[in-house]
Amino acid sequence: MTAKSVMKAAMILRDPAMVMNPHRLGAMHQTRISFVRSLLRKMANEGWCLSLQRWDLQEDGFGTAIYELATPEHIYQLVVFSDAIADDERIDRVIAEKWDVTFALIKGRVSQEGLEQLRQNVPLQEAGRNSPKVLVLSRANKSVRVFEHIVDTLANGEQPDSSVIASVGYILRTTAVYGNGKFGIADFETLQDNADFHLSFSAQMCAVYLLRQFSLDWVHFIAEKRGGQGAVTLSPGLQRYIGIGNATGLGMAPYLITHPRVVDKWLTQREVALATVLALPVDEMRVADVCRLLEKACKHLCQVETIDDNQRALNAQSVIELVDIIATINAKTNPKMQWESIYALAKSLSLETQEILLTCLLEVHPEQVNVFAEDMNCDQTLSLTPGVQIGAMMSLIETRYQWVMDIDFSQPDSQYWFWYRSVDKEEPRMAVRGEEPGEDNELNLDVARQVHRLYLALKESDQQASLARFLLNYPSLRTIARRVWTMGNLPMGDIQINVLSREVRPMHLLRCKLSMFGATKFDPRSDRWVRVTLFQGAPLFAELSTEDIEQSWLFPLLPEADANRENQP
Repeated sequence: MTAKSVMKAAMILRDPAMVMNPHRLGAMHQTRISFVRSLLRKMANEGWCLSLQRWDLQEDGFGTAIYELATPEHIYQLVVFSDAIADDERIDRVIAEKWDVTFALIKGRVSQEGLEQLRQNVPLQEAGRNSPKVLVLSRANKSVRVFEHIVDTLANGEQPDSSVIASVGYILRTTAVYGNGKFGIADFETLQDNADFHLSFSAQMCAVYLLRQFSLDWVHFIAEKRGGQGAVTLSPGLQRYIGIGNATGLGMAPYLITHPRVVDKWLTQREVALATVLALPVDEMRVADVCRLLEKACKHLCQVETIDDNQRALNAQSVIELVDIIATINAKTNPKMQWESIYALAKSLSLETQEILLTCLLEVHPEQVNVFAEDMNCDQTLSLTPGVQIGAMMSLIETRYQWVMDIDFSQPDSQYWFWYRSVDKEEPRMAVRGEEPGEDNELNLDVARQVHRLYLALKESDQQASLARFLLNYPSLRTIARRVWTMGNLPMGDIQINVLSREVRPMHLLRCKLSMFGATKFDPRSDRWVRVTLFQGAPLFAELSTEDIEQSWLFPLLPEADANRENQP
């Protein structure tokens, strides 16, 4: 793809007012440029190798395991500790102090002395202290029902009940994956020149992918110890179907507010990729591929189990709409059309269905889309252009921040919540303004309210006057002014959300970020936390060199032989 074609595509991006609507962001799905997808392509293309260096586990599965990952550039090791914990200690919340499994991704090989140090600190997680050799620090709990069912059936020489596996889709579920310099581990900046993990969150995704291999080796080992020679291993299809779960809460939401240029980069890349595809002529083979993926998405949604009534209703609506859109595409497609006309057929449908179609269109064009995954990093500086006048800033706000102008901040419901950081775990929390303590430690996440205050102050000033001089008189507005000027001049700018509103749903922010990671099977447990699955349906590491990595594992399904009734709407 030439720079000229990219620029042409960028000229016809979807309206930011539509793209940055939180309800649409809360309907996003995994795509080719999601981090899990680009990571596995890199692993396969560069021939990364994985070997088991140490398996020091007792018969009940407790102990230490070390996997070694060799890339063309470096050696890394995943060190895993499995410990016995009581059932009441197995909780997903950040206040937990014990976990079934804790692990760390290390650059280089771990010495015996280093292993002892890790053993003293990794199981403590936030309470421990690690060295910068640790790139990723994390922990996971097992889904006890799934874990015990798989081990027992394999030990008895049988395959597990697929409906039990389908209920969650994983054996282990992570509750935090740190890779940002916390607790003594390496800062992300140290990976900027690392050819393996220079892209955001790639080291974290790698650690999670290797944990998936451990979870499979783990249940096979315990089943063999219980069942002896009569024990069997999971069928290849079920092994691929099992991913790694993740439980994510409010702690993830502020990232999208505090890193606006990152959000702009991610979503601009996604939008330029889409615009590039929509400008292409339709061809019969790819139309058939899109329809097959839409049918797969329909089955996938039927297999997703969620306790959230709203998500269940959205999934059910999409199932109905997907059947209709497949029929419409088959009836109305002709060789003279562009993909833009196909995409337009879904504009009256739900956001969930529209985003599924978007994902499928990107999926069938790897030649045009994959390249965008290689350019997801950005400069995060927020700055003002010298010589800007107040009138120019006013005009920018009125054009790009019209959504803020529509908010009446004199109404209590517009400032109902405040966000603060907990003392114990330093994690973001929400509380009711005027009713709960902590307001004096409110986090600086109220972008909409700050923009509103900036606009009111500018409105009272001379439109021809210098913005720099204005900010000398209003120093408290400098930070938001830099943000507005920077983000207002970027394609996707700020997410159009008032995080203080009584009606705000943090879930939209969580799903946006998790979809960029490559999560599937969204199961909201409330408005503030969600369970998802990573790498479900993905090739196993041993398959990366033998299978076509571009073979789609979008919308993971139970293997056909195991699907039974789960495939039925």
